[in-house]
This record gives sequence, C-alpha cells and structure tokens, in this order.
Amino acid sequence: MGSTSAENSNPEGVGRRDLIKRSAALGLISVPTMSFLSACASGGGDDNNSGDKGTGKTSKANPFGLEKGGKLEVVVFKGGYGDDYAKAWEAAFDKKWGTTTAHTGTQEITGKLQPRFNGGNPPDVVDDSGAQQIKLDVLYKNGNLLDLAPVLDAPSIDDPSKKVRDTLIPGTLDPGLQGGKVVALNYIYTVWGLWYSGKLFKEKGWEVPKTWDDFLAICKDAKSQGIGGLAHQGKYPYYINVAIMDLIAKKGGLDAMKAIDNLDPKAFVGSDAAQAAIDAIYEVVEKGYLMAGTNGLTHTESQTRWNQYKAAFITCGSWLENEQLKQTPSDFDMKFMPMPSLPDSKLPFEAIRAGSGEPFIIPAKAANLPQAKEFMRSMLSKEWSTLFAQKANSLTILKDGVSDGVTLRPGTQSTVEASKAAGDNTFNYLYPNWYSEMDVSIQNASNELMSKRIQPKEWLKRAQAAVDKAAKDPASKKNHRD
Repeated sequence: MGSTSAENSNPEGVGRRDLIKRSAALGLISVPTMSFLSACASGGGDDNNSGDKGTGKTSKANPFGLEKGGKLEVVVFKGGYGDDYAKAWEAAFDKKWGTTTAHTGTQEITGKLQPRFNGGNPPDVVDDSGAQQIKLDVLYKNGNLLDLAPVLDAPSIDDPSKKVRDTLIPGTLDPGLQGGKVVALNYIYTVWGLWYSGKLFKEKGWEVPKTWDDFLAICKDAKSQGIGGLAHQGKYPYYINVAIMDLIAKKGGLDAMKAIDNLDPKAFVGSDAAQAAIDAIYEVVEKGYLMAGTNGLTHTESQTRWNQYKAAFITCGSWLENEQLKQTPSDFDMKFMPMPSLPDSKLPFEAIRAGSGEPFIIPAKAANLPQAKEFMRSMLSKEWSTLFAQKANSLTILKDGVSDGVTLRPGTQSTVEASKAAGDNTFNYLYPNWYSEMDVSIQNASNELMSKRIQPKEWLKRAQAAVDKAAKDPASKKNHRD
C-alpha cells in the first residue's frame, strides 16, 4: 500500500523499515507457518510462451540459457522501500550478464503499465504494488501473468542442489497463487498488527494490553488525557481491516479465516467470530476512542499524528517504520504488538498475521523472458536478499537471507521478537489477492462503519454480500485452501 502499503488496497504494497541482524533475522525466518495452509497447489506446470528460452547453453548455473548481452526492463513501485535496492540489483545483473537494464521507479503502476499490458508490450519484471497496483486477479484472468514455476523449480544460486522454492520461508508463495499457479512472487516478509510508542507507554505507565478489555482501558485513559486511543488510516480502510480480520482469525481460529478465503455462505453472517470482532471494533467508535479526525486522513497523515503522540495505537503492517522514518522522533521507540485477544479466542494473544508482501511479476508477453526469469532467480539469492536488507531495511522471504552486519531498527526488531513468540501461531488471508472486488467492498463497508454511517449488523450483511458475489464467479472454484 501506498508509499507503501498504505496506498495499496493490499497489505503488500509498502515498505517495512528496519535493519537486520543475522541472529534476529534467523529468529524471524525460522518461524513455522501452520497458518499459511497452502491453497491446494504449489504452482507447477510449464509456461508455453514464445521467446522464453535463451539461445545460450543451459546449465545449473544458467538454467534459462542466457548469453552475454541482451536487454531487460524493470519497473518497481517506489514507495516505502524506495527503489535503490532495485538499482543495486540491476547493477549486479548487468555486471554479471552484460545486459543493459532500463529502470523505472514510480507510484503510478496502473497509469504507466495498463496501456502497455493492453498493447502487448509490457516490461520484463514489475513490482506491482501501491495504491495504483494493477490487481493480480485481473491480470491473471486476462492471461497477462507468467507461471513462475520454471523460476521456482530452477536450481538455487546459493545451493544448486536445491530448488529455489525450497529455500523460501514456508507459506510465503501462497499469496501469489491464482488458479493454482504461482504467478506473483511476494518478496517481503511482513507482519500486521498494532503499533505503539515505547516512550509514550513508559511515560504513561501503560502495559502492553493482551486482552481487548485491557486495550479499551488504555484507550479510555488516553482519551481522558486528550490523546486518541486508536488511529487508523481512514481514507484507506484496508488498515482498519487489519484489526477486524485479525480479531476474526484469533477469535474463531483458522477455520474462521479459511471460511472467508473459501467464500463460505456463513463467512460473516452467521459467524460468531465475525460478530464478536466487528462489535469490538465498533465499541472503539461508539466510546469516542478514535483519534480525532482519523477517519478523514490518508495513511501518512494519520501515521504522522500518531508519531506526534496524538494516539496510543495505530494499525499497520511492518512497513510502517520504513514509511515513517522522517516523521518518527529519534526517541519514539516504535513497537509492534499482536492484536489483543477477545474473550474465549481460539488462537493465543501471541498469534499474528504474517506472510509475504510486495508482489513481483513477470508479464507473459515480456520481450526478454530468459533475462526476466534469471533476474527473479537472482532476487532469491543471499547476495540480493542482503542488498535488499541494506537498501530497504527489511526482511525477504529467503530463509537465512541476510548476511552478518546488518542491524535492526526498533520497530523491526520488535516484529522479529513477535514472530519468534508466535511460533506456529501465524495466519494470513488470501482473499485480497484472489478476490480484489470483494476486498474493496469489505473495505468500503468498514469505512462506513468507522464513520458511524452503518452499524455492525449492516457491516456483516455487506461483507457477506461481497463474499456471495465472489462465489458466483466460476473462476473462484479454482481457489481453495484446505
């Protein structure tokens, strides 16, 4: 979203900023992922595109048959992660392969690229993120995305005895699934939840709230002191859905989460977990615990006011620290925490939404497919993963993907610790990538709810209607998680 995810209707759009120390990184990436229940397919199959084989001799070191020279065009979303990392990648690629790479960093992904997809002359590699992301399900239905199985099944650069897919954190390929094929590589390891200032909490004597009642108590105390309880990025209701969907999954367990992804006729209406979650969020609204004006603010506006100690909490993904570097006071002590638990929740307080974000794609009609595939394979090398950590200050989906000597910022360090504490108790929704229209409809309902224009019962009704509409699309039968 947005300059990262904020501007994106997907969690994946932005940059999580923190530096990474090897020990911490190891702690984060060894997290098991019971939550990422794969969607019944790991994306096999061959791509049948013309021009997808190079003219050089293939080998484990050169599986796509590249010859020296050639061209490549890379377009990346220039948000919270910037695009310096991509420039470093391109320089390394050109040096190794003698290619000439054309680079574009932009936030106008749809504006710049939709005409090119329509015209059959897209770039070779695209970071399809941000507020103007071209929706992956739309690209897939239009036949615009390359099946990435050949890249994932190629030998790893670091250990040619392993396939690339076997070097990745379990479950991180799932968000790139469309119709049983991996057509997008979500490159950045991300967690979602609540954020707070360690400095403010220390000054106020507040403890990290593990229950929803304790959370409301802090919001009440904050309000009595002229501070908002909860800030959210009102113009982008994706963010408040982080809280709503986290509460549903933690209250009802993985079955409640999968019911939504699998378009269950009782995903929302008839779901006790959904009812409890939306009632809990609405209580914050009814009791006046929202930061003043937050409903009308963009992501960066709300986040900056939170950085100014005008709210105790804000919902976001782990790109927040990166996105707010310039606005965050040096002693703010940014911290991440899991969503507090509702009574009788099936998942523990430590459970968090965790997964991969920032989708990279190779267009099916890319002019330089061998180079594009080798570029993506290189992204999943330790060298390039470390370059990303150094330039964008965030973790990638590569296991043990960061060399020694990279240091963590406070916010990211806290996400590492939260991930270690979560252990197996992680979860992640797939519906935003599978059903973008449904996702937007639920966001719109949340916007109405937070502004008190509708009540929880109506929110549930609208969310269920969005699910039911998506279920009528025959293509939805190809997406399922067990």
